[in-house]
Amino acid sequence: PSAQAIRAMGLKDAAKALMEQAGVPVVPGYHGADQSDAVLAKAAEDIGYPVLIKAVAGGGGKGMRRVEEAGAFAEALASARAEARTAFGNADVLIEKYVSTPRHIEVQVFGDGQGRVMPLGERDCSLQRRNQKVVEEAPAPALPQEVRKGLIAAAVRLAEGAKYRSAGTVEFLYDAASREYYFLEMNTRLQVEHPITEMITGLDLVRWQVKIALGEHLTLQQSDIQARGHAVECRIYAEDPDENFRPSPGHIPLLREPTGPGVRVDSGVYSGATVPVHYDPMIAKLSTWGEDREHAIERMRRAPREYIVAGIKTNLEYHDEVL
Repeated sequence: PSAQAIRAMGLKDAAKALMEQAGVPVVPGYHGADQSDAVLAKAAEDIGYPVLIKAVAGGGGKGMRRVEEAGAFAEALASARAEARTAFGNADVLIEKYVSTPRHIEVQVFGDGQGRVMPLGERDCSLQRRNQKVVEEAPAPALPQEVRKGLIAAAVRLAEGAKYRSAGTVEFLYDAASREYYFLEMNTRLQVEHPITEMITGLDLVRWQVKIALGEHLTLQQSDIQARGHAVECRIYAEDPDENFRPSPGHIPLLREPTGPGVRVDSGVYSGATVPVHYDPMIAKLSTWGEDREHAIERMRRAPREYIVAGIKTNLEYHDEVL
């Protein structure tokens, strides 16, 4: 993507302001420049508790705190700022209304930089732990068709307005109770969960990124994109669910990945690898495709049981419980 697009979408507060101008709904909240404690506390009161404090430069759930009442706001603000400063070098935050029945829905888009944008469907990333995605699926299940159309139209409108180039992901918060949706942020890149979009569309998104970077135009037509079946992705972490998901670095003497129809593993480790302490604990992405949601989940129930990662703790058994 262009530097302009990355800059415009890189900070949540600036991106939300652009969305408001474009008529895309955003979560009610404060994303102003005044970062004083008093102004932020007053904003939280005006929005109404519970609220979320979120780092404007954040991602992966870092710099995010849920606050239930005014008495807990100051401590949560200080904690969020400290984490944001360490993680992103930017302590600025925004305040959002906390949606009590949320689903996290995101739309994959692809632009050629000439104003043409193609949507490649949506993903549901609502299964999260500590504000970090754990299980994702495509397409989003039990999503009303009018909501799906609205989400995709809003994502395309945003990307077209920015003359967006390459792959991008537009994230929304969907309130299942009211059937309203709100813009969260746009990631100017492919995301961890892009394999499930590839599995249902049959497209190689990395290949298309390279083609666009070489100056080629999108030769695909929207009619060429036919989503087929259902796909699920589980993030495999080096962590111990029995010890409050404590990271589990160490040496892996033996690794054996599951195989079979509709099974895909994108891995960062191998037999003889060492998982260090310095990075995110995700070591692999396990994805399955099925003719429908039940079929994809059935395959995913089997795959983790055939996945052997010796020497360290992982969340493989935990995924079986989630599924």
